[in-house]
Amino acid sequence: MRIATWNVNSIRTRVDRTVEFLQRESVDVLLMQEIKCKPEQFPRQPFEDAGYELAVHGLNQWNGVAIASLSPIEDVETSFPGMPGFLKGSDGPDLPLEARALGATIDGVRLWSLYVPNGRGLDDPHYAYKLDWYAALERYVREWQAAHPGEPIALGGDFNVCPTDADNGDPSMVEGVSTHLSPAERAAFQALVDAGMADVVRPLVPEGYTYWDYKQLRFPRNEGLRIDFVLGSPAFQDLVAGAAIHRDERKGVQPSDHVPVVVDLDLPVDEDDDDRPMFL
Repeated sequence: MRIATWNVNSIRTRVDRTVEFLQRESVDVLLMQEIKCKPEQFPRQPFEDAGYELAVHGLNQWNGVAIASLSPIEDVETSFPGMPGFLKGSDGPDLPLEARALGATIDGVRLWSLYVPNGRGLDDPHYAYKLDWYAALERYVREWQAAHPGEPIALGGDFNVCPTDADNGDPSMVEGVSTHLSPAERAAFQALVDAGMADVVRPLVPEGYTYWDYKQLRFPRNEGLRIDFVLGSPAFQDLVAGAAIHRDERKGVQPSDHVPVVVDLDLPVDEDDDDRPMFL
């Protein structure tokens, strides 16, 4: 199984190049973030014509997540337990949930497409929301793994944090001044790792960014950030056979400011299915 995660930054603007990438790279499952549309506005036909089933979660022209898969999409969830909401100028436990999480089981693997809140500024309420969101996600993955020992789960998406200094190549991003680099954000990311969710791409692709701002010639200068990840449980880690960051997708006409991150899995096949190879 080949899984990709990609912040597409408006799927209606980039549907053609997204589907072309899926077909060219033989992607089985795509986790999308920042689709920026409601489900009824999602451009389904090009995906369906290419053989993909869809799960879409979007509430307005902001945020939004989706999953495209060649295999059946099962057990869909549009939030994880405890996920906090946000409403500017409001506090409390019952704030509206944003379209930032979409979970599904595909070929026995639990997958989440996640668009972690940006944080906006270190003194912004959105920053506290971001940290609360991370804390709730950590609790969820610990509880899920305890309830499903030995079953693979992965979190893919835009995590809006550079876990290490090596993940930041943008000179305008400064620790202590900018979000994405603060000790609290890095600790929140590390808490997911401590919960057993390892970055499965870094060992195979030790260098390379996944995001470049449109401004200030960031891409030609390679002044990017590595903020898009696939984090997998031990059972998921055992299945990983390869990984790649597709930098060239930042080129061309109307590219997203993010590029796809791809992970290949070796999945055992049902022994009763004689028509399929031993591994996908």
